Amino acid sequence: MENLPITLRSVEFIKSATKPSQYPEPIFKEIAFAGRSNVGKSSLINALVHRNSLVKVSSTPGRTQLINFFRINDELSLVDLPGYGFAKVPLSVKEKWGQMIEGYLASRETLVAVVVIMDLRRGIQEDDMQLIEALPHFGIQPILVFTKADKYKRNARKQRRKEIAEEFGVEPSELILTSSTKKFGLADVWKRILDISATELD
Repeated sequence: MENLPITLRSVEFIKSATKPSQYPEPIFKEIAFAGRSNVGKSSLINALVHRNSLVKVSSTPGRTQLINFFRINDELSLVDLPGYGFAKVPLSVKEKWGQMIEGYLASRETLVAVVVIMDLRRGIQEDDMQLIEALPHFGIQPILVFTKADKYKRNARKQRRKEIAEEFGVEPSELILTSSTKKFGLADVWKRILDISATELD
């Protein structure tokens, strides 16, 4: 178990929403989590806050259809966005989710970063790239996180990160590799979240 750069004094679910009028009051800085359906987003959030079931983990991709708000230590909000990119979801539902997510990104003044979660085995896919490229237009920093890194041995993991970084045109250090089952990479995600939050809070 890694030592996290934050002491988790309180972790609580606040509310779910589908539109701006339902969002909590914009008091605390927010970090949102986004990713393709079934990429391990819920498992990662649970691992980050040392909870087993704060966020429900569904065996059915595309189950999360709400924006869920959580509060950490009464000083920071984490926001779980609906998963995207699941082929079996009807087009009308996909469009609704897209509008929901875009509405949140465009209107939430306390949102400072989005943790874009991707499967290390699959790399950055087209809809991941669309989100990553859109975020700066909203003044939001992307944090690039890859799950299921335990599926690779150490050297293969390092090589895979290098390949994706070259393809994306960034330094490998920009890509955070995590495993919710083996509990590694979590401290690195928290460090990036806290760094960005502190900068934005000044």
